[in-house]
Amino acid sequence: MRNAAFFLALVVLTAGCQQPASPAPRALVIAVQPTATAEQLAAESRELEQFLESRLAGVDVELRVPTLFAGVIEALRFGHADAAFMSAWPAALAQKHAGAEVALAEVRQVLVDREQVERPFYFSYWVVMPESPYTSLDDLKGRRVAFPSPLSTSGYVMPMAKLVERGLVARGEGEVDPGDFFGRVLFAGGYAQAWEALKNGQVDATVIAGDVPAALYNEVLGATRVIEQQGPIPSHAVVFGKTLEEPLRSQLRDALMALGEPEHRDLMRKFISGIFVRFQPATTEEHLATLQQSLQATNLQFTERLR
Repeated sequence: MRNAAFFLALVVLTAGCQQPASPAPRALVIAVQPTATAEQLAAESRELEQFLESRLAGVDVELRVPTLFAGVIEALRFGHADAAFMSAWPAALAQKHAGAEVALAEVRQVLVDREQVERPFYFSYWVVMPESPYTSLDDLKGRRVAFPSPLSTSGYVMPMAKLVERGLVARGEGEVDPGDFFGRVLFAGGYAQAWEALKNGQVDATVIAGDVPAALYNEVLGATRVIEQQGPIPSHAVVFGKTLEEPLRSQLRDALMALGEPEHRDLMRKFISGIFVRFQPATTEEHLATLQQSLQATNLQFTERLR
């Protein structure tokens, strides 16, 4: 009996001396808009994950790259992602369909009237060749134009909103149709391709934006004539989903803002945006205001195909 009591006391004493298990790290998933292939982004992601983990104690950060833009929105909607790096139009859709909110706006090195500035917005410009007889948007009725992409905020949504604003394209129940005004519409696949189409005489006008590489921007503006502009156009943003709560919400915001420090800036420049400068606090209402107005004017819908 004495041995049994001694054994029981030893068990209790041993249990009391054991260290409590460390809590498992909290998983934090950040979805990334697929601006490149998932393989390319995954290869660049680990260094950024490690930086964020160094700023977020007890948090395991994972960057995920869905195949489609819509995959980012769905991840936020169903709680599979806590935050996301997104361009303006998908960010607006994330707010509408997933209840996510813009927390940070990306300040970038952009070009405004040939001057390089640091802004969370930029402008885009309608251009024609110097010898062109066209001097305004009105003159382009029935003419040939190139847009970079039907998914481009600066290259399609905002230019189409300008046409609605000028009364050149009627606003109706459905999406505005550029074919109602132009004789031929080409979606070239990018700003460089749209410029080639204009340069080679395939179209009479195109659009160039202030967030493209400086070499392309200066080449286009140096060889064309601007007949109209639109903006300000919101830059990329960081959106926070409904699953991201305090204090982690504020901690992640502060960690992302630290990426703007000169010694850390290349982490974002390598991973997402070569013209990244820093993040600054923002709200959905203030950052996306001009885009929301343009979407209301045009009723354009974001549709995409599998890459």
